[in-house]
Amino acid sequence: MTVVTTDRAVGAGTRRGLMLAVLLLGQFMALLDTSIVNVAMPAIGSGFHASGAWLQLVVGGYLVAYAMTLITGARLGDLFGRRRMYLTGAILFTLASLACGLAPAVLPLVLFRFVQGVAAAIMVPQIMSLIQAHFAGPARAKALSAYGVTLSAGQIAGLIAGGLLVGANLLDSGWRPVFLVNVPVGICLAILVPQSIPADRPAATRRLDVTGLALSTCAVLLMVLPAVVGHELGWPLWTFGCIAAGVVVAAVFVRFERRTADPLLNLEVLHARGLPAGLLTMVCMLLAMGGFLFAFTLHLQTELGESAMRAGLTWLPFAVTFGLVGYFWRLVPSRLHHLLVPVGLALCTLGYAGIGPFQWPALLLAGAGMGLSASPLVTQSLAHVPLPRAADASGILTTAMQLSQVGGVTIFGTLYLSTHSFPATSRAIALAAAIGIVAAGFLARTGRPTAVRRRGASS
Repeated sequence: MTVVTTDRAVGAGTRRGLMLAVLLLGQFMALLDTSIVNVAMPAIGSGFHASGAWLQLVVGGYLVAYAMTLITGARLGDLFGRRRMYLTGAILFTLASLACGLAPAVLPLVLFRFVQGVAAAIMVPQIMSLIQAHFAGPARAKALSAYGVTLSAGQIAGLIAGGLLVGANLLDSGWRPVFLVNVPVGICLAILVPQSIPADRPAATRRLDVTGLALSTCAVLLMVLPAVVGHELGWPLWTFGCIAAGVVVAAVFVRFERRTADPLLNLEVLHARGLPAGLLTMVCMLLAMGGFLFAFTLHLQTELGESAMRAGLTWLPFAVTFGLVGYFWRLVPSRLHHLLVPVGLALCTLGYAGIGPFQWPALLLAGAGMGLSASPLVTQSLAHVPLPRAADASGILTTAMQLSQVGGVTIFGTLYLSTHSFPATSRAIALAAAIGIVAAGFLARTGRPTAVRRRGASS
């Protein structure tokens, strides 16, 4: 059990608004960097003469590090104070962004992207905790609504911002501003965090699961890295050996987590009704989305010859519908909420499948589908989780979200780079989303209104 006390109360009105703005700015910055680099990939590739595998690592390295240290970042906030860790993460993220922007070669860039991911994982978990601790009643509802909009907008805004920054070619700097743009934002956070967020005195009894973190990180790296470089090297035997070793280490991790007293991930929470179906749905949804963001952005510039700016702006229909539908989905009658996820994934499937001949309508459909399904999916997956297990369930879900995007970049990025056929890749992406519809159907059964379930049982 973690107890956090505050040294001073948060003032009303303006003070609370500034605090929320400072928290959401950090969240937006971390989300921006999950996608802003996608549009810069061709420029990075030509500048460093980097292969497609290196470009996958530039994108996926951030997501892997983010996913694998996210739960540990939350634990650090409990142990050392949430404001302190939020500020630490923001400063480290700023320094890593500066290093990325000044990177002299692709290998240092990949390494600095890993550091960025770790910094984001230290910073981001503190945001929701601080909102929960310092906002109550209607103020909390408004804060969570603004948080949801930030989640919907951040990642897609990265694609548009990346295109604009690369296209502008500020001071003949090419792709570097997509990272350097974080530096002034980070400086603002370093100044504003101590002024706007109350200090907290933590009293945590949970410890860091260093062994679990090491095992899980090794398992993911052993499976992801060979899958990324395998197609360029002709799939030598060692790549399959590493992937098999990763599976073995993952099994050891699961066994260790079940036996340790204070696990990184408490897997017992998977017995909660609806969570396994929600988890599978989430994996399919974000496998498809991660692959789509990577492959389509590369296709626009390398095959269609679009500039970085035009490629970024091409995402506008997707971004607008994602944001609008993601914000207004609660206007749908509550008796139909259990159908939103399968319907949303069906729209995504149609969008991904039709992206070649019907580009703008397909992007509108895919964006609307993501907006309709993303937030309800999280809500429905956690609906039947016991309150004492809520943090564990949230940790598993958020880790799966990030790793699924890495998987999408790896699987569908490799498919696209191997075949140079975007139609074939988009059909495979659509298939992943379609499998998600099946999983979402099982989730919908757990989320049906009680009266509907009773009528079904009596008939």
